[in-house]
Amino acid sequence: MADKKHRGALGAAYAAKRPEEVAALYDRWSDTYDADMSTAGYRHPTICLALLARHLPRGAAPLLDAGAGTGLIGEWLDIAGYPQVEALDISQGMLDQAARKGVYSALHCLALGGSLPFADHAYAGIISAGVFTSGHVGVEGLDELIRICRPGGVIVLTVKNTLWEAGFAARIAELEEQGRVITVEETRPYVSMPGETDTVPSRGLVLRVK
Repeated sequence: MADKKHRGALGAAYAAKRPEEVAALYDRWSDTYDADMSTAGYRHPTICLALLARHLPRGAAPLLDAGAGTGLIGEWLDIAGYPQVEALDISQGMLDQAARKGVYSALHCLALGGSLPFADHAYAGIISAGVFTSGHVGVEGLDELIRICRPGGVIVLTVKNTLWEAGFAARIAELEEQGRVITVEETRPYVSMPGETDTVPSRGLVLRVK
């Protein structure tokens, strides 16, 4: 029963059309999210953590976990030596779960895709796992992350192939041509949740802000 429930929640999340739908869905899902994603073999957080650690010095601060959910990455960032991390998520229910982990220096209930209330160059690095995907955030969320990341800082994100092929790759190329970012690493495509029926691959990206 629990397995069917989380498969239904995931399908609804991918099919969502409006930010308020996404927020309400994750509010309802927040209590069992960690266990459900563990069952599904969720790979994005681990891959993003590895990429960040390879390209951003230990102790760099502050960081923003953009689309933090229940704080899966926040716990690991703290263990890996990044002690000052802020969380941003569209769902207050998910942030409430993240707060219980006691690893975030601030919590922001906000949606990606529009203007963010942070200063230019506010963060040494940004990590965004599983956010640029179906029914969540598209390429419109990228420019604000670049604005709030310091020159020389990195943005680590995952992008589902449906978005990548529908304009994300082209936008990255434009940003590189404009001299705003450089792609320093791109993983091979991989399935984010081997335990799920959705086998559309994603890729991990590391962008260094110039």
